[in-house]
Amino acid sequence: MLKEIHTVLPAADLTRARAFYHDRLDLDPDEIHEGMLTYRLSSGATFDIYETENAGSAKNTQMCWVTDDLDTEMTRLRDHGVVFEEYDVPGLKTVNGVATDDMGRTAWFRDSEGNFICVAQYA
Repeated sequence: MLKEIHTVLPAADLTRARAFYHDRLDLDPDEIHEGMLTYRLSSGATFDIYETENAGSAKNTQMCWVTDDLDTEMTRLRDHGVVFEEYDVPGLKTVNGVATDDMGRTAWFRDSEGNFICVAQYA
């Protein structure tokens, strides 16, 4: 039976990725292995960033954070230099970086390695 989820993100440059997650998201790895960083969050969730030449090739959301206050979180992240994506395609339109639907509100940004990360506030 599947019980937990563990995200693994690619990075072309692990040093650059570590700096982005520290400087922009206020996160530091709990474990550092050759070619991989492991992050543990206060919620107990973990994710890894590993070095690979395949980084930045995905065109889809690769990790999503959930928050109770999207506006406050976006302000905090923007203050740290995070740039949110804008979309205007069939089925998805953002206003000031936010898409709204029946499920809630969602915003996307790319990390230093081109990975698509979302921040969502569910309705």
